[in-house]
Amino acid sequence: MVFLSVVNFIRCRGPDEIWRKRKIFKIASHFIGRRRNCYSVAVRNVHRALVYGSKARYLKKDDMKNLWDTRITAACEQHNITAYTLREGLDRANIMLDRKSLSDLASWEPRTFESLAAVAKEKLRLDGFIDTTDKNEPTGRDLDLSNIFLNGLKETK
Repeated sequence: MVFLSVVNFIRCRGPDEIWRKRKIFKIASHFIGRRRNCYSVAVRNVHRALVYGSKARYLKKDDMKNLWDTRITAACEQHNITAYTLREGLDRANIMLDRKSLSDLASWEPRTFESLAAVAKEKLRLDGFIDTTDKNEPTGRDLDLSNIFLNGLKETK
């Protein structure tokens, strides 16, 4: 752009403002009314929407962790073991599974989860571990260890 007078040059804020506003309007394109068309209103609403979006990502992660913990706890109660004892036994047996994997096994492959619970319980029995953190005893049935191969657990860490 060529300006013939200094007054017009001073009033022009340059091309940067166009692109900055265009970025805001692009984000606000699905809003209704002045929230979409008026820059001063759109800026406030876009910033608020971006803040809510970032909060929601963290809340979603927390919700998933709570869901996974609930599934693991419920499956552990079925096999008469606490979730803490299960995690401790699996760690001592060098079985590294995260919450999501254990949750998927608990809900979709209960036999595999039962085997993991049996491995954890047997390893803790061999190590002489006593669970003092959880005062509530689980109310499930005891595991039948007769048909599960547990020979590799006798090695000490």
